[in-house]
This record gives sequence, C-alpha cells and structure tokens, in this order.
Amino acid sequence: MSSVPRSFRLLEELERGEKGIGDGTVSYGMDDSDDILMCSWTGTIIGPHNTVHEGRIYQLKIFCDEDYPNNPPAVRFQSRINMTCVNRETGMVEPSLFPMLANWHREYTMEDILISLKKEMASPQNRKLIQPQEGGSDDQRMEQKGLMLRCTIL
Repeated sequence: MSSVPRSFRLLEELERGEKGIGDGTVSYGMDDSDDILMCSWTGTIIGPHNTVHEGRIYQLKIFCDEDYPNNPPAVRFQSRINMTCVNRETGMVEPSLFPMLANWHREYTMEDILISLKKEMASPQNRKLIQPQEGGSDDQRMEQKGLMLRCTIL
C-alpha cells in the first residue's frame, strides 16, 4: 500500500481546517501562507465546559517537519496553561506524557491532536488544576500596570 505524499496530506488538512471542525471549539490553519513547505501551523482550542478551562481560548503552534506525517509534529501552547502533559516553562506538549504523540500513527492529523488535547483538558487529572493568570502568553505578557488597571475596572 502506498502512502499519500506529505504535501498532498498537508493540503488535505489545510482544506479541512479551513472548512471548520465539528462544534467550532477546535480550529487550525497555516501560520504563514507563504510557507511553501507547510511546516508552521496555528491551532486554537476553546476550553471545555465544566472545567477550569471553560471560557478560555488557547493558542497553539504546530510544527510539521519534513518527516510529518510519519512522525508527529511538535506542539506548543502559546497561551499559558497548566496541564500534566505540557511543560510549564516552554509550553511544549511532552510526547512522553501525551499518548497520541507517544504512540503516533501516520493516520493521525493535527485535528486529532487538538481534539485529543481538548479531551485531556477535561480529564480528571487536568479539569480542576489551578491555571496561570489569563492573558499571559510568550508573545504577550500583561504588564503589571495593565493588570492593576484591569483589577480596578472589574
């Protein structure tokens, strides 16, 4: 059985991501439309109901190197999050702690990863974990002054 070439596979995923997924709480697309190798992607997960993640919007970076889909992509939360499978310092999803990446099959997709991470947020070990202050990410840390202003307005 021959496998689908990487570029065709990524084009399929791009098309699917642009159409929207399921209930709209998970989405993904290319990070840079000029990236002809289709390596850099962004993902979004809206936190599941009845968890500490409810109402939060999490931004992720997904990097598919030349070995994708034979090997899993690197996945990193840009938004700060406290989860058992995420490195608190870097935001990287640790493959050894996230079964989908640890037991990767080439049939898995970026959509599958995002849906699985959302399910992981609702798991008993993650659903009630204290979360970092909202609004903090690697790219956009809230200044103390802004935080004080926000607190007084609320």
